[in-house]
Amino acid sequence: MRATWRGLPAKRHDVGLQPGLEVPAADGSPLVTDHYFPRTEGDFPTLLVRSPYGRGLPWGPMYGVLFAEQGFHVVLQSCRGTGGSGGSFHLWRNEPADGRATVAWLREQPWFDGRLATIGPSYLGYVQWALALEPPPELKAMVVQVGLHDPHALFHAGGLLNLDTALAVGAGMTYQHRGTGPFLRATMRLQRRLPAITTARPLRRAYESALGEVPWLDEVMAHPDADDPYWAGASLAHAADRTTVPTGIITGWHDVLADQAFEQYARLRRAGCETALLVGPWTHTSALQQGWPEVFAESLAWLRAHLDGDRSATRPSRVRVHVGGAQQWRDLPDWPPAAPDTAWFAAPDGRLTADAPPSAEPAPPTPPAVAAFRYDPADPTPSVGGRLLSRTAGARDNRRLEARDDVLTFTGPPLTAPVEVLGPVAARLTITTDTGHCDVVTRLCDVGPDGRSTNVCDGVASVRAVVGRPFEVTVAMSSTAHRFAAGHRMRWQISAGAHPRYARHPGTGEPRADATEFVPTGITLHTPSSLHLPGS
Repeated sequence: MRATWRGLPAKRHDVGLQPGLEVPAADGSPLVTDHYFPRTEGDFPTLLVRSPYGRGLPWGPMYGVLFAEQGFHVVLQSCRGTGGSGGSFHLWRNEPADGRATVAWLREQPWFDGRLATIGPSYLGYVQWALALEPPPELKAMVVQVGLHDPHALFHAGGLLNLDTALAVGAGMTYQHRGTGPFLRATMRLQRRLPAITTARPLRRAYESALGEVPWLDEVMAHPDADDPYWAGASLAHAADRTTVPTGIITGWHDVLADQAFEQYARLRRAGCETALLVGPWTHTSALQQGWPEVFAESLAWLRAHLDGDRSATRPSRVRVHVGGAQQWRDLPDWPPAAPDTAWFAAPDGRLTADAPPSAEPAPPTPPAVAAFRYDPADPTPSVGGRLLSRTAGARDNRRLEARDDVLTFTGPPLTAPVEVLGPVAARLTITTDTGHCDVVTRLCDVGPDGRSTNVCDGVASVRAVVGRPFEVTVAMSSTAHRFAAGHRMRWQISAGAHPRYARHPGTGEPRADATEFVPTGITLHTPSSLHLPGS
C-alpha cells in the first residue's frame, strides 16, 4: 500500500501492535480493539478510530500503522455487532454511549497521557460527531474525512431514494467487517444482479438475492420522510452547533457526502469553533486512494497543531479547494466566497443565454413552453458519474446521455474568456406535467472544443403538482469550484431521472420502494427557467 502512494512523510517510529483487546461498552458488551503504538520511550497523544468496517485492510495500515509511525497511539475499534465486537449493530443508536465508554477505558490505560483526538472517514466520521455530543475534556481535536452526520440525507435526497448508495452501504456495512473475501464476493454478487435488483417491483427486499437479509436497509428504504419518527435522533448535525473541539473537514467535489461536509463546516463557523476545510477533486473512495497523500498531510498537520502545539505544517488559509478546469489548488479565507449570482436562461433551440426572456403583459395563465420530453420508467434515464459510491462516480463524458430523447440540454456560446464558478449552484424551473408527479434532475456541464460534455455538479428534486398547472421548483445543485476555459461552453442538462443512482419515479404518488405500477410522464419546461451560477 505504501508503494502506491507518493509524498507520504518518512516514518519517525517503528510500530508495535496489541491486537484483540476487549473494551467494555456501556452495557458490558465487548468492543474488540487493536492498539497501535510507537515503539519509542515517551508520551504520545492518542487517536481514536471507531469503525463498523473491520480493523484489517485498509484501516489497519492507513490509520493504525501510518499514524503510529508519526508518533501517535492509535486505538482502532470495531463498532458493536461488527468485527467480532459483542451486541447488535444499529446505524445510530449506540455510538454516543459506546464512544464515551471507550474514553472511560482509555483513562485507565498507563500509556494514555490525556491528549485525545478522533479521525476517520464516512461512518467513522459519524462516530466522531456522536462523541462530540458530549465531548470529554480530553478530546482536543477531530478530523472528519468525507464524513457522515445525517444518515437520512445519505439515503434520501430531495425526496428521492439514493438507490445506488443504499445498496453500496448495505454491502459495506454487512460484509466489509467480515474480511476482504466476503466483502468482495458480496460486491460482485451485487454488481451481477444490479439490473434485476434496481428494476424490481417492488424494490424493497429485492437486494436480498445479493446481500441476504439486511433489516436496517429495508427500514431505511421504507422511511423516506426525514420527519418520520423512525429517524428521531439519527442526525447529529446539532453537535457541530455547540462543540468547541477544533475540527478539520475534508471532502471531495464528487463525494457522496460533500453537502454534509459543507454543512458541518458552516455550522462550526457559525458556532465560532476553530475549523478548516479541504475540498479535493475526489469521489468518496478516491479521497482515500489517489487523494490519500493530501488527505493524510492535511490530517497530520491538524493533529500535530492541536495535540502537540506544532503548527509548522498548517496552511495559513482556513479553506483550500481544488479548482476544476484549471487543475489547481486555491486558498480562500472562507467558504463559500462572497460572490453575486449570474442567471443563465433556457431558450428555445437548446440555447443557454444571459438574456432574460421578455415578459408579457398581462401574464398568460401558462408561460410559453421552451421544450418538452417524456420520461418512461420502463426505460429510465441512466445515471452517468456524479456523487456515487460505486466505481462509476466522478466526472464523466455525458455525450451518450445527452443524446437521449428524455434529456434536455441548453448550451451557451463558446466563451471568449475564462469563467469561474465558485460556490453553491442552483436552478429555478417552471414545469408542467401530465401526471402531477415527476422528478427533476439538473446538471451543470463543461463542454470542450471537441464536444465532450463533462459533469461539474448536479441536484435533484421531487415534484408533486396539479396536472397541467405550471409549478415552480428550485433545485439545489450543491457547490463547486470550476473554471470554464476560453473556447469551452457551459451546458445545463435537465432530465427526470438518473437510474440507478436514484430509484425510478413511478409516475404516481406511490412510495418508490413499494411501487408496483409505473406510468410514463410528459414534462414541459416553461419560461422563465434559469441556472444560477455564483461568481460567473
